[in-house]
Amino acid sequence: MRPVPDRDSAAWWEAVRRHELTVQVCDDCGTPRFPARAVCHRCRSFAWSWRPAAGTGRVVSWVVTHQVFAPAFAGAVPYTVVLVRLDDAEDCLMHGGFTGTPSADLPVRARFDDVGDDLTLVNWVPA
Repeated sequence: MRPVPDRDSAAWWEAVRRHELTVQVCDDCGTPRFPARAVCHRCRSFAWSWRPAAGTGRVVSWVVTHQVFAPAFAGAVPYTVVLVRLDDAEDCLMHGGFTGTPSADLPVRARFDDVGDDLTLVNWVPA
């Protein structure tokens, strides 16, 4: 299983490949958003750009998966996925892998994991 960049997310995946975390920001009202969308949910503008993000945040929630749902993950269970609220874009939530035991409000930072020649994933580690 691999993420498939689409029209809205392709630029985000390109930045991640360069080990840069970004969020989409509305050029008209300044609202940050993630995941990327063509239209601002606040003002309905189609004008937007990408802004660097600090890559830090706090754990909001998490799940520990014990069931193998795809053969590619057979050797990886159990694994933990965290939901992170970004420090510099509080309306933005990102998810990613986490090694260890997360807790609510745990400060974390982004870690870029190159998992192939053409794929980098954002995972999270304690800050």
